[in-house]
Formats: sequence, C-alpha cells, structure tokens
Amino acid sequence: MLSRDPSAVTDQPSASRNRLVLIVYTFAIFVSALLLFSVQPLFTKMVLPRLGGSTAVWSVAMVFFQSLLLAGYAYAHYLMQLRNRLIPVAVHLVLLVIALLTLPLSIANGWGEPPTSGYAFWLLGLFAVSIGLPFFALAANNPLLQAWFVRTGHPSGPDPYFLYASSNIGSFLALLSYPVLLEPMFTLRAQNMIWTGGYALLIVLIASCGVLLLRSPAVAGVDLDDAEAPAPPWILRARWIFLAAVPSGLLIAVTAHISTDVAAAPLLWVLPLSLYLLTWVLVFQSHPLLPHKWMLMAQPLAITGVIVLLAVGGEQNLLLTLGGHQLCFFVIAMACHGELARTRPAAKYLTGFYVALSFGGMVGGFFAGLLAPFIFSWIAEYPILLALAALCRPPGGEERFPRWSSWYWPFLAVLAVVLIAPSWSNGKIMSWLVAHRVWVAAAVGALSALLALGLNANRWKIFATVAVALVLIRAYPADEGRVETVRSFFGVHKIVVTPRGRYHVLMHGTTIHGAEKFRNNDGTPVTGRPEAITYYHRDGGIGQAIAAVRERKGGPIRVAVIGLGAGTLTCASEPGENWKFFEIDQTMVDTARDPKYFTYIQNCEPDLKPVIGDARLTFAKEPDGLYDLIIVDAYSSDAIPIHLATVEAMKIYKDKLAPQGAVVMHVSNRHLELSSVVVGIAEENDLKSWVYSEDSNRDNEYIFATSVVVSAREEADVGKLASSENWTLDEAEENQRVWTDDYSNVLGAVWRRLRDGEQ
Repeated sequence: MLSRDPSAVTDQPSASRNRLVLIVYTFAIFVSALLLFSVQPLFTKMVLPRLGGSTAVWSVAMVFFQSLLLAGYAYAHYLMQLRNRLIPVAVHLVLLVIALLTLPLSIANGWGEPPTSGYAFWLLGLFAVSIGLPFFALAANNPLLQAWFVRTGHPSGPDPYFLYASSNIGSFLALLSYPVLLEPMFTLRAQNMIWTGGYALLIVLIASCGVLLLRSPAVAGVDLDDAEAPAPPWILRARWIFLAAVPSGLLIAVTAHISTDVAAAPLLWVLPLSLYLLTWVLVFQSHPLLPHKWMLMAQPLAITGVIVLLAVGGEQNLLLTLGGHQLCFFVIAMACHGELARTRPAAKYLTGFYVALSFGGMVGGFFAGLLAPFIFSWIAEYPILLALAALCRPPGGEERFPRWSSWYWPFLAVLAVVLIAPSWSNGKIMSWLVAHRVWVAAAVGALSALLALGLNANRWKIFATVAVALVLIRAYPADEGRVETVRSFFGVHKIVVTPRGRYHVLMHGTTIHGAEKFRNNDGTPVTGRPEAITYYHRDGGIGQAIAAVRERKGGPIRVAVIGLGAGTLTCASEPGENWKFFEIDQTMVDTARDPKYFTYIQNCEPDLKPVIGDARLTFAKEPDGLYDLIIVDAYSSDAIPIHLATVEAMKIYKDKLAPQGAVVMHVSNRHLELSSVVVGIAEENDLKSWVYSEDSNRDNEYIFATSVVVSAREEADVGKLASSENWTLDEAEENQRVWTDDYSNVLGAVWRRLRDGEQ
C-alpha cells in the first residue's frame, strides 16, 4: 500500500499546471546559476589586491568554489533521501534566508592583510568565512531543484537533465556578461548590490518551487522510488569522477597559461570558464548541436593543437594565445563531458550522479590549483592533464589494420629513445632536434591524431604518443640556451642562460623581466659593476627619469622601488643614496640574490633587505613626504596588478613623495594600453604626467623598447624631462573612465592596444 504525504494534493497535474511548473523551475535554476557564477569573478576581484593581483588567486578561488559545489551537491543528495517532502523545502529556505542576512558581500573582519607564506590556505579560509554560506546555499540549488522537479509529476520528470543545460546557460551568460557588461559599466559596490537583490529574488522563486512541489501528487515521488533502474556500478562512478576531473583541472591550467601574459582580471578568467560551462549546455541537450561522435573524432586533433601551441609558444600573439588554447580546450572538454552525458544514470540516481561530477571537479581543481604548484617547478599540470584527456575516450572498438597495430608499442619505444635520449647528450642529432624541435614535437602529436582517426587505436596508445610529444617539448624547450625554473604562489619564473653563457635572462611567461650580461662578445667574463640593461638602461625612460630627478635635486636622492625583478635597479643607485625595495614574492628575492643567476644585488646592494608583502599594504605604512622618486615596476610579465594603477594607489604614492618628488610607472605591455590609465589616475590626484615611449633598436643587446609615465606636482619637479622632445606632456582622455579600486576595465585597455596597432 502506498503512503502519501498528507500535505499533497492527489489530483493529476493539468497541462497548464505543467507549464507553470516548467517555467518556474527553469527560471529558478537559471537565476540560481546566474548568481552562482557571477559571484566568482565579482568576489575574487575584491580579494585580488590582497595578494598582488596574482593569477593564482583565481586558481585557489576555483578550488574553493568547486569544493563548495561538492558540499552543496552532497547536501542536496542527502536532503532528498528524506521521504517527507516538506522538510527539504523548509530546511533549504531557512538556509537561504540565513545566508541572505550575511549580504552584501564583503571580506570578513580580520582577513584584510595576508600572511607572508601559506597564501593558498589563507585564501581558502578568507573565502570560507566571507562567502561560504551564501555560495553553499546556491551550490545546492541545481541538483535540489531538479530532484524536486522530478517529484512534481511533470511529464519530463523521468529525464530532467535538460534543466542542467538551463543551469549552465545561466552560468554561461553570467560569466560572459561580467567582463563585457558588468565590469565596464558598474563599480564593484554597484555589482555587489545588484547581486544581493538577485539573491533575494531567488529566494522567492525557490519558495514558489517548493509550493509547487508540495501541491503535486505524492505518488510521483513513490513511483520514482519504486523504479526498477539498476544502481550504477562503482567502476562507472569512478569513471564519472575521472571524466569530470580532467577538464576541471585543464580549466585551471588553461586559465593560468593564458592569463599569465595579459592580466589577472575577470576578462581572462571567464573566457575558459564560459566555454567549460557551454560544453555542459551542449552535451545535455536532447538533440546535441555538436554530436558526441564528432567531438570524439576532433579530440585527438585538439590535443595535437595544444602540443603545437606549447611547442611554438604562441603568446607573442594575443589572438593565437586566447583563441588557440581555448578552442582546443573546448573540444577536449566536449569529448569528456559528452562521455558523462552518454553514461548518465536514471533520474532516480540524479543527485548521486551530480555528487560524482562535483567530486571529480574538486579533485581536478585541487590538483591543478593547489597540489601542482607545490610539486612542480614549472606548469607541468597542463601537459599531464592533456595526456590524461586521451584516456577520457571510450574503450575503443576493433582496431583497423591490426597487423600494423601490433607493432605500435615497439615502434613508440624506439621513437622515444631516438628523440628524447639526445637531449642529454651532444652531437649532430641533438643539434638537428634542437633546430627542428617545434616540428618534431608537432609531428609526434599529429601521430596521436592519426592513430585515433586512421587506426581507431585504443586510448592507451594515444595517451602514450601524446606523452612522448610532451616530453619532447620539455626536453627541447622553445627558449634558446639552458633553462631553470622557479615556482611560487605568484607564478613560474624562468632563468634562461643564453648560448655561450653571454646573458642570464629572467622571464615570467614569455616576457623578459630582467637580464644581466655575464660574458663579453669575445667570451671573456664581464667584470666590475654590472650594467643595467633591458628596460632599465641609463638611456631608456626609467634611466632618464632617475637622472633627471637626481640632477634636479643636485645631490643624493631617496628612492622607493615597487618590484625587485632581477635586482637590476640596485645598480642604478649612487653612493650616499637611499634606495628601498618592496617585493611580494620571496622566491623572487632569493633568485635575484643568487649569484649563479644574477649579480646585481651582490655587486651593488649586498645588504639589501626588501620589504616583503603587497606594496599597497606595505608601502602605505611608509612615512609621508619621504621619497624624491617612486618607481612602480611591479608588472611581472604582462599580467598587471590592477590595484597598483588606481586613483587610490596614486594617492598613496603622492602622499609618500617629498615636496618636489616624482612617480615613475613602467607600463610597457604587449596586450594592454596603460599609459592613458596612469595619466588619468595622476590627473585625479592633481598631478601632471609626461609619457615616454621609444624603441632602442638594441634588442640583440637585451636593451628593449620602454613605455614609461612620470607624474609630478609641477613641471619643475621632473627637471629636464619637461623640455625633452622624447617626453610628451599628456592629459586624460575625456571619454575614458578613470580606474579606481572600485572600477577597472581591462577589456578597454586591450581594445585600445589593438586599435592603436601597437600589438
């Protein structure tokens, strides 16, 4: 005999009621997803200034969001095990109302200043105490509302996965609208209030869903419980976790790869995440726009595409970096998520399926966002996950050309030895491989694609071939000379020793961040005080500004430098002067101090004791009116810490200047036009600005084109720069909104660079 919920109405739902149920549930799930994924870039942007604008903040944030997603899905799963339908509705509404009382979003008290180490765990704590409750409540909505929908008795209830597509459409639109609409149009405070209003609206929608559930026939839930669908075996559950983990980890790895050389900004975070969510939308359609078999055929080609991009190093071209990596990521994620959609269980096991998916997402995020930076000294997680993507393919059918296939493993072993072994030896073979390393790695990657498409090879053979190609990239890197890597929370720095040991070059991503000449043209060692080169040469913009301020004062100057790099500017000082350096990354200090890498500090400032921490926090503690010159050079690679280029930041610099002091900001950048940004924030602080941008045409000597803006109260404060033809007095553009701590527009800076043709 069937037991019924006494609060339920036993009449069968009418067609009009079914339409109402579908509309309300679809809209509620859509709005929930919209809020869930818009809060990620919104709150992470609020946190960025605490840790120097590091791209790693987003990686850790993703780990947090994926962990809370798992917790929310598990909460929904166990809540729906209850037979009584009133309790889940009441419990969840109470949770949502309590979470609403913690809004609007803000950084919790006591979490304003980060420690000097253990940044990742500190960040996780900050996210947990600041937005943990509202995000947890949001995370549970998708599986919970789908499970409620099944129990409403709606005709589509037995296969509710189309609602997952609705959820991801909301997520997709939220992420795309953030950098294109919300970030350029609204301040952070306005965004926060809009989001809080949306949260209140969502509670009303979910309450409506609860009422519709409670007024639905109780027999719908009993029929579901009595369905004769077999439980998914544990091997299938494990495969779900693996299929979810690989694209989740790749999401973080791809995001870190492309954002390293542009900016730690929502613009570049949301592009890969939007594609990631779009794949969920497409694979759970009733009639997929991109059939799964097409994606399985394209996946090996996409893997090959990433191998080629990694071998070539396409970061010199913004469109290639953004487009190539993300297109390949999209295809790989489509193949993985398509397998999940193909093997999804009956609706009875819906919440358990989502728990497996979210657990896999957390595992992938934990590996790429937290574990990999501690294990590897380079971005090894990207190629590792790329190889694992080959194992996401379904078990292959009968291989074509079985006679050829049986020889594959011996062939691959010989190929690996022939191609990889010479990298640890000398001779003509190695020279040839080094000269043609890109094409060799690409050819091996292409072999994996041919295997999949031509031989219908099993996934283990494709995995092994991809692994060989990726090892080739590591064995024969695109950089000329010997390469060592140093990794920290703030990124991976490469120290490249050029052929014959002439130069030691510090790189972050693909951008040279400092260099030192160790040997003369004739091979003899360089002796004496090292010459400042790269962007800091005495004839460049920074060098001219230092000389002008020194000449204007007529004696020793007091200088603050934000950003240490290779320590080059330590050798720009003169006897009797006081130079103080501010650096956020202790590993950068250790690298610059090590004489096997660079000798600037050893020769010019052996007793240097830089201040460790984010400069917005540490430099603000300096006495007012102290410095004759402040040099802001904290833009490691082309990824800019935006919080150092706002009106509020410039106010701090101005306060610390001596009466006739000047601020020099280094704004050289391949992808963003920043000169106008600095001019604007200086003008808001009643400072005049002169812009310098000139190419030395001495790149072969590691002396590069430099863009610099110097700002001061009066024309006399910058000395001879004011009358120099190389320096232009500039004014803020009327139609360009000034950057503040509450507003920035990276997309606009990218557009101006593309518009001006200075890519």
